[in-house]
Amino acid sequence: MTRTTTPPISAPTPLQLSLGPVLFYWTRERYQAFYRDAADWPVDIVTLGETVCSRRRDMKLDDWLGIGRELTQAGKQVVLASQTLIESEADLRDLRKLCDNGDFIVEANDQSALQRLSKAGLPFIAGAALNLYNPPTLQVLARAGMQRWQAPVEMSQQGLAQLISDCRQAGIPHPCEVFAYGHLPLAWSSRCFTARRHQTPKDRCKFVCQKYPEGLVLRSQESHDVFTLNGIQTLSSACQDLRHELSTMAQMGVSVARLSPRAQGMAEVVNAFDQARHGKLPAPDPLALVEADVCDGYWYGRPGMESTRNKAAMIPS
Repeated sequence: MTRTTTPPISAPTPLQLSLGPVLFYWTRERYQAFYRDAADWPVDIVTLGETVCSRRRDMKLDDWLGIGRELTQAGKQVVLASQTLIESEADLRDLRKLCDNGDFIVEANDQSALQRLSKAGLPFIAGAALNLYNPPTLQVLARAGMQRWQAPVEMSQQGLAQLISDCRQAGIPHPCEVFAYGHLPLAWSSRCFTARRHQTPKDRCKFVCQKYPEGLVLRSQESHDVFTLNGIQTLSSACQDLRHELSTMAQMGVSVARLSPRAQGMAEVVNAFDQARHGKLPAPDPLALVEADVCDGYWYGRPGMESTRNKAAMIPS
């Protein structure tokens, strides 16, 4: 097995920005165009790969590796993300190839990836779906090769600050990444809700989720947007936007703020967060970036769909 030569990741100062994996199902051409643009954006880390559904096969591992090499030449640190829900032997075969890629560190999003990487003695990033909430677990993963970990998306600022403090006192390496922007990943299922919406079985889905490059909005009987359906994944309807919390994150010891890609307006999102990490928040409303409701309830220990403001303001077109 080829051991990756990626160096260990240390806690960066100041706060770094990372571009998370594309959660939605795009065309091959759209992925390629998106990452060509991303090479020029002020992000430090780019995470690549299909994390949601194994039926999304437009992009092969070699395609992701090729994009990763181009982004590396552009000065980005590249991470390959594993699938979050492993359901078959074919999924496991793909996972083994991903973990053994030999070029880039892997983000482990389920226990099978974690086992494969730790058993091989390979460094890894611990994804948010692993639900890491306490120092003993982080201590075990640090000994197994963890280089950075992502806080669960529902963890509050107060809870995260305490966890980071406890890790420091216990001498545990604690480079931490927070989901700072985008539709919050909430759940995964063996069923495909987008296919069900089109009255199509999952194994004959006709890839209908590709019709929704930012997911399919699910509304309540009162016509309130509640969730975003993305194949087997359920996301929040509103976008979490923690731009105004970047200075607090840095003071707490958070290392990286993750931005989850959207189909439109992502360059503006990245630039706004880049300005915010340097203390430049526009007036009068520094929060809303795209035409979508904003949420930040989890960060304040409240229901996740809540927001600290009443309604989103829009960026002029």
